Amino acid sequence: MTTRKRILTGDRPTGRLHLGHYVGSIQARAKLQHEYETFLIIADLHMLTTKNSKRDIDDIGENARQMVIDYISCGIDPDLVTIYLQSAVHEVYELNTIFQNLITVPHLERLPSLKDMARAADKEEMPYGLLGYPVLQAADILTPRAHLVPVGKDNLAHVEVTRVIARRFNNLYGDVFPVPDALVPEIGTLVGTDGQAKMSKSLGNAILLSDDAKAVRKKVFSMYTDPNRISADIPGRVEGNPVFIYHDTFNPNIAEVDDLKERYRSGTVGDVEVKEKLNIAINNFLDPIRERRAEIEADSGYVDEVIFQGTLRAGEEARATLLAAKKAMGLTGVWNRIRRKAEKRRKRIAKQTFTSVD
Repeated sequence: MTTRKRILTGDRPTGRLHLGHYVGSIQARAKLQHEYETFLIIADLHMLTTKNSKRDIDDIGENARQMVIDYISCGIDPDLVTIYLQSAVHEVYELNTIFQNLITVPHLERLPSLKDMARAADKEEMPYGLLGYPVLQAADILTPRAHLVPVGKDNLAHVEVTRVIARRFNNLYGDVFPVPDALVPEIGTLVGTDGQAKMSKSLGNAILLSDDAKAVRKKVFSMYTDPNRISADIPGRVEGNPVFIYHDTFNPNIAEVDDLKERYRSGTVGDVEVKEKLNIAINNFLDPIRERRAEIEADSGYVDEVIFQGTLRAGEEARATLLAAKKAMGLTGVWNRIRRKAEKRRKRIAKQTFTSVD
């Protein structure tokens, strides 16, 4: 057992990441990697619960690569963090099967997040795999025996499912798994450029971490502001205004932001100036990320090596965990007894055959 506390976190490989991912998770992961042993999962099995067409599966490899480039470009260090492909760690499947028997269907049906996911994926009925999504998450979390799970408030109930499963397993078979705690980031979600919902690629309101300067400028100048402000001389609303939310998040020049807010409230600055300065701030923020991305992309095969080595490392931990779980349950004893008797029989038959030939 490790003496250093572990974290399990990750994302589904649905494409490149955006500023909302950075605010909601990546910057916290970059900090936590120095404090905890971190396992970062490329959750492609979870993706299959809502996106399982042949094309979706064909896209996993490139989506995973682009996602990992975003991670590393934003400060995730592969020397500190184990980045791995979920579907390549087969022990996760086995633990998922074991854990399915430690939680009830009514418990899972009460989770509102699953219904939201089904609606978002245009599923009229709940697929079995989606209902079991939190159980598979429990397998992800408990495979490396993680102690902490960074998670948004809307997914706290999923971590609680893991806690229930860990406690029930330990009560039935002995202490194998830590009961993990949820770690809710201090910074919440980032509103999209449309001001209507949180940032999302599928909603078309996202600024990608990989966007070039031209794309960022176009998206910033299309941002939602105060709908009641039809000219620059009309006092505007700063609170809840996405442009100023982004200024507060990405513009380090506090004096400039305060000046813009004051003039916006008094009707002495136009949206063009406010957005132009936001455009400069976001591009300044993204420039180091772009430079790092270019370095990574220039090293052909580097990202694949990172995923490969991380998956080997995760597999080692998974095998140890699965063996410990099976030993605690007594499943290894069942197989070992069968194997020993079968081997004994083969030896007996071989000896009789040898004696008969003589």
